[in-house]
Amino acid sequence: MPIKPRCIELLAPAKDLTCGIEAINHGADAVYIGAPKFGARAAAGNSLEDIRTLCDYAHLYNARIYVALNTILREDELPEAEQLIWQLYQAGTDALIVQDMGITRLNLPPIPLHASTQTDNRTPEKVKFLESAGFTQVVLARELSLNEIRCISEQTTVPLEVFVHGALCVSYSGQCYLSAALSGRSANRGECAQYCRLPYSMVDANGTEIVHNKHLLSLKDMNRSDQLEALLDAGVSSLKIEGRLKDVTYVKNITAYYRKKLDAILAHRPEYCRASAGTSTYTFEPVAEKSFNRGFTPFFLHERSKDITAFDTPKSLGEPVGTVKELKGTSFTVAGLKQLNNGDGLVFFNNRGELEGFRVNRVEANRVFPLDMPDIKPKTPLYRNFDQMFEKLLAKPSAERKLSVKIEFLDNAFGFTLAMEDETGARVMLAEPFAKEPARREQTDNIRTQLSKLGNTPFEASEVIVQMGGNWFVPSSLLADMRRKAVGKLQADRTIRYQRELARKVEPAKEIPFPERQLTYLGNVSNSRAKAFYKMHEVETVADAFELKPEKDVPLMFTKHCLRYSMGWCPTYQKQKSPYKEPYYLLYKDTRLRLQFDCKQCQMLVYEAEE
Repeated sequence: MPIKPRCIELLAPAKDLTCGIEAINHGADAVYIGAPKFGARAAAGNSLEDIRTLCDYAHLYNARIYVALNTILREDELPEAEQLIWQLYQAGTDALIVQDMGITRLNLPPIPLHASTQTDNRTPEKVKFLESAGFTQVVLARELSLNEIRCISEQTTVPLEVFVHGALCVSYSGQCYLSAALSGRSANRGECAQYCRLPYSMVDANGTEIVHNKHLLSLKDMNRSDQLEALLDAGVSSLKIEGRLKDVTYVKNITAYYRKKLDAILAHRPEYCRASAGTSTYTFEPVAEKSFNRGFTPFFLHERSKDITAFDTPKSLGEPVGTVKELKGTSFTVAGLKQLNNGDGLVFFNNRGELEGFRVNRVEANRVFPLDMPDIKPKTPLYRNFDQMFEKLLAKPSAERKLSVKIEFLDNAFGFTLAMEDETGARVMLAEPFAKEPARREQTDNIRTQLSKLGNTPFEASEVIVQMGGNWFVPSSLLADMRRKAVGKLQADRTIRYQRELARKVEPAKEIPFPERQLTYLGNVSNSRAKAFYKMHEVETVADAFELKPEKDVPLMFTKHCLRYSMGWCPTYQKQKSPYKEPYYLLYKDTRLRLQFDCKQCQMLVYEAEE
């Protein structure tokens, strides 16, 4: 018996309904979007009506909608969260992405739960536990290597989701308390103040400055587009694009970019199949570098490397376009292969090491006339973070997604019959009574032409078969009416046929213990239901979340990014001794952070330091 192919899902972000629909149009198999409340991007909430509209649209293509409800919840928020979950289920939501284990103890509809990356999923033991607790998909930590992902896959059966593109949190997700400690704005409550993107000076224990005013906790953006096949082979089933705060042009470009990459893999790997239906066509060629990025890194997928950091700026660099060649008055020439356009936005690092930008007024061959001439020198690298022509293309309708249909037109004893069957096997048939009369002209070509006019519907004719016992006259108006009715029936049939996955009941006898016996503030437990969940799974002591009871002198950030390594002083990998005395500190205005290095776990810890 042949092995059933494993479904592979391209999961795209949406900050709103418009982004969600465009993600589907541009090839997403699933979209994740924020709930009206309780999402880890507080600024990206959406109404229930918009979520219902998005679900209806996505389900036409067998695509799924996941709603992020992934903050930790206070006790008084549990009843509202429970009511909201029922409303989301009734709106058609396919799954919830959650962090707070208290949600599992609420009265829930049969809606699948996905374990957010905020639940800190790094080990086979943790993922095995989440699978046994009823989670139907698990989002792995971004820091895991291919080997670590493969190890988890080999010991579990739950679908694994990994990030493949977008902004990187410097700390392990769910394990960052810096914003909560310094500003009262908790990342676990969707209100991160992004202290990691600020400029810091690094000093040693004697106050000697090591680095001045650099973004020492800021990382490049992830891009694993050339590692997709390796990720599938390691056991990954869902490839996730970050970006629930990004604009619609980012969603269009990056979704299309990964759709094309993934389709090329699926075309020669029959053991994998696409998770949704329909084919997207584009009016543009997607290019990842043209959307917001801080430079790209595969992160820790293969080995530790120096290319993960964006110390110079947390802003978007865009794509490299060349270097400044010759200055002349209010213009300069560029040595590069990229065509520049009037209205482009270019950036460069000035002599103070700061990112500076300017708008292109006009271009003549390789000579650029800026709107305002910057203080720029020959040999300066240039980047384009706004491509006027590309943005114009993306501002228009830039993709169509169509389901292929086979159409059959037949005569019958009292008139004509039209059948439509789409690529997923959904089939409808309708018969119209009509007095048959011999036609003066051949009818087949006109029948094919009229029935192929599927226009703004989700369908596209792949084949039109005409089988009649005679050359009967068939008016174009009849064909148009039958086509319209058949399309309506097929859309209705697709809606009826769409089957949502239902959550599986987990019997108490099948429960397994949580991997840890004691939970500190790192467990992010902020309500009685979450505490009851862990107690039920044999956790002996459960501390309150940091947000409920802030602790002093505890790590506020756990990061695999290590400044010792960045400086070349890693005792494990580089063997070079630092000339500076530890501990090191990061300084920004009144903020003072102390660094500690845990070489056994290969991570850096960040503490708040007293003056």
